[in-house]
Amino acid sequence: MTIAQLTEVSLQFGAHTVLDTVSMTLTAGDRLALTGHNGSGKSCLMRIIAGELSPDSGTVVPTRGRRMGYLPQTAVAPPQLQLREAAEAAFSRAHRIQERRLELERRLAERGPEAEDTDTLLSEYQELGEELERSGYETREALIDRVLRGLGFTESDFARRCSEFSGGRQMRIALARILLEAPDLLLLDEPTNYLDLEARDWLLQFIRTYRGGVVIVSHDRYFLDSCINAVAELFRGRVRRYSGNYSSYRRQRSQELEAQREAYERQQQEIERLERFIARFRYNASKAQLVQSRIKQLEKIERIELPDSLKTVSIRFPAPERSSRIVLQSSELTKSYDGAPPVFADLSLTLERGEKLALIGPNGSGKSSLLRILAGRDTSFSGELSHGNGVTLGYFSQEEIEELNAPNTVLEELQAGAPPDLQGRLRDLLGAFLFSGDDIHKPLSVLSGGERTRVALLKLVLRRHNLLVLDEPTNHLDLHSQEILQSALRGFDGAVVFVSHDREFLAGVATKILEFTPQAGERPSLHTLYSGDYEYYRWKTASQPEAAGTENGRAAGAQAAAAQAAAQAAGAQAPPGASEQERIERKAHKAELGRIEREEQGIVTRLEELEQRREELHRELSDPEIYADGERVKPLTLELSQNEDAHERLLARWEELEQRKSTIVSEIA
Repeated sequence: MTIAQLTEVSLQFGAHTVLDTVSMTLTAGDRLALTGHNGSGKSCLMRIIAGELSPDSGTVVPTRGRRMGYLPQTAVAPPQLQLREAAEAAFSRAHRIQERRLELERRLAERGPEAEDTDTLLSEYQELGEELERSGYETREALIDRVLRGLGFTESDFARRCSEFSGGRQMRIALARILLEAPDLLLLDEPTNYLDLEARDWLLQFIRTYRGGVVIVSHDRYFLDSCINAVAELFRGRVRRYSGNYSSYRRQRSQELEAQREAYERQQQEIERLERFIARFRYNASKAQLVQSRIKQLEKIERIELPDSLKTVSIRFPAPERSSRIVLQSSELTKSYDGAPPVFADLSLTLERGEKLALIGPNGSGKSSLLRILAGRDTSFSGELSHGNGVTLGYFSQEEIEELNAPNTVLEELQAGAPPDLQGRLRDLLGAFLFSGDDIHKPLSVLSGGERTRVALLKLVLRRHNLLVLDEPTNHLDLHSQEILQSALRGFDGAVVFVSHDREFLAGVATKILEFTPQAGERPSLHTLYSGDYEYYRWKTASQPEAAGTENGRAAGAQAAAAQAAAQAAGAQAPPGASEQERIERKAHKAELGRIEREEQGIVTRLEELEQRREELHRELSDPEIYADGERVKPLTLELSQNEDAHERLLARWEELEQRKSTIVSEIA
């Protein structure tokens, strides 16, 4: 079912083309990720689809009667309403439908069945009833409870006014309202930015089972892989659609980009050859005609431009001053707010030079509070905190982005804070952070959220701090920017303490994990230190029971590892005291897990064969001689299409098997 049709939509800001004749069809079955580098126009396209921004040309035509719900990157909940009331407001349209149905009931009762407009009224009454049923109006109390709890709110929050919540929680309230409105098309612009791992997993499941279409911008690779069925890439104003999840898109795109890189390199060689000839014979009168011919050739070349994801970027932060081996130490840190019970208590920690410590746990468990204490931004705590000799500390949070001087250009903002010896390297460092050409002269006020984040991070590293405290540095960063930051932090000689809810980023940077686990009631969060990377943390938590009294359980990464460990352990002997029926069921589960593992291994082998053959087909189809013979092209293109279909079917079957394994694990747990 088509929900909206975009036809040749174009948008310009000054001389800059944001969208160039974009055409798209959006349907109820779409789970579509909109991707592209920061500043490519993703948010503009979302706003155009939602009807909040008019294009310069082209049309956006929603199907009659279909509704769209749009969540922007920043949203504020109605401050005067309580949380529960704000969620209830999502059903305001359903309330009006119910009132109209009651009015129709009265009108139908007042006139007999022979009245001229009875059939019309009955038809409207039936349509409104169907729409009311789809909205979940009759079960709204349960729906509100499910959505609010899924997004991390507790019952004690329901009566609080929205104005009492933080900016991140305000975004959750706005997200809850959009989800409860149940539009035919959900347009979600970076909804995961303010969600912890558990809330992300809940939203992931919600999107998977949503009856309408979904268009989502997110920079969480795991999230996208788990819930989408197509990717629309926005590059240089054009949109191209790819079937499959995000990993499938990356595979397809990498093949195209490799061909584009080769074409780019060939073109650069040709341009260099022409320029050498022109430079050599420019002042040779006998070669004037030949030089002019080469100049015209050069002017006619349509330049191939590589996307940011193909630019080879290797960055090392400017070397910081060396500090003592022990960078910071804390003893029995305890933090509470306004006499309330402590958020965390008796936290002792030692961080050494070169270590990268990740803080993980649900939002509200104390991570950001600890970062502010470690960074010296909050001094209202009890316990001891000391920094080592020679330690200089840099702190990053979303607040730092707001403090950028908006009238400045990118280059001016960095020149104002860079030390003298780095002034000459600014353009190189800007290039490493994906600011090149005219980008460095853009005013900060026109930058996207991801571009401003990159500026703030670069300002931080220019100061050569040897201890970085980073509160969700990947928020608003596109995937390529995340990879650059991840690589730079890995090679950073100093120490890092950071919060991130992105599994890939955690796995790529962290060398130690400090987990915060909320407890029931008013008890402070538990805190557990794991002296290893993220994979080590997942392995350790997989072999440990859930902490008693937790409200939401462990993060999804630990749950996944626990599931894997349980599956491997399913063949072990049943515990003492198990009934005969339990022993039989355990044995059956073991047998089924074995069958699944064997089938999965076969799928992996077959996928490798298909991918190898697909590479061969691409090589054959890129041969100009083959294109000269149409009869040779047809069977190759047919085989390529069949290969891709088989690849998608195998991936879908693999996902089914993984879901079945998870079900078995939950049954034997």
